Amino acid sequence: MLRLKNIFKTYYPGEPNQQKALAGINLDLKQGDFLTIIGSNGAGKSTLLNIIAGDIEPDSGSVIFHGKDITRRPAHRRAGFIGRVFQDPLAGTAAEMSVAENLALAKVRGQKRRLNRAIKKESRTEFAGILKTLGLGLENRLDESVGLLSGGQRQALTLLMAVLGSPQILLLDEYIAALDPSTAEQIISLTGKIVSQKGLTVFMVTHDLRQALKTGTRTIMMDRGEIILDIEAEKRKTLTVADLLERFARLRGRELTDDRILLQAR
Repeated sequence: MLRLKNIFKTYYPGEPNQQKALAGINLDLKQGDFLTIIGSNGAGKSTLLNIIAGDIEPDSGSVIFHGKDITRRPAHRRAGFIGRVFQDPLAGTAAEMSVAENLALAKVRGQKRRLNRAIKKESRTEFAGILKTLGLGLENRLDESVGLLSGGQRQALTLLMAVLGSPQILLLDEYIAALDPSTAEQIISLTGKIVSQKGLTVFMVTHDLRQALKTGTRTIMMDRGEIILDIEAEKRKTLTVADLLERFARLRGRELTDDRILLQAR
């Protein structure tokens, strides 16, 4: 379904602040896989998502989607099959627009259409039905500005917007990191339901090791632009956070006190 072949990316090549972000990434995912991605800061996690989304191009390597090379296809031409939710609840929505207008905009993402701010009655009914599944009362706030919503409400709305256009791939970039634990659990639960219903292929970046092990179907650990650990579903069941940290230290020859591996373990 999605294949990353020998992906390399270096920022500021040839300059004093040169930074190797990705160093030969190879990944194969089939439809419905849910990949959680962990690693210390600067490991290349967000760069990986940016390349999949088309926000940046790799220096070399290929991104293959259903057998077609989309490596040089820009983000706006991938928007029809890729949805994304960022860490900041303020990202991914237009604060000055209403809830209904944001949903209408998401519905036509990737299509050559303009938003009609006069939302049709049938669309309002559809949006209200979708929002009701959240249990947050947003179905009664269709005409309110998104800027008035709480962080959790806004992130839930952003998640719905990301999947409204029926994408096949969902990118989650530390999307619960800014939320309180209770709201984060609610959003994770909502994510699981949506992913299951739509059969999405998911890439979820997180610093929460416990969440990484209990969410999805597969976990990879990145460091210095490389995948240093790839754990399939059955093997994850027997792993603990301590096991992950110990493996990281052994693979990189570091002590567990090294601040580069101090990932969150909530």
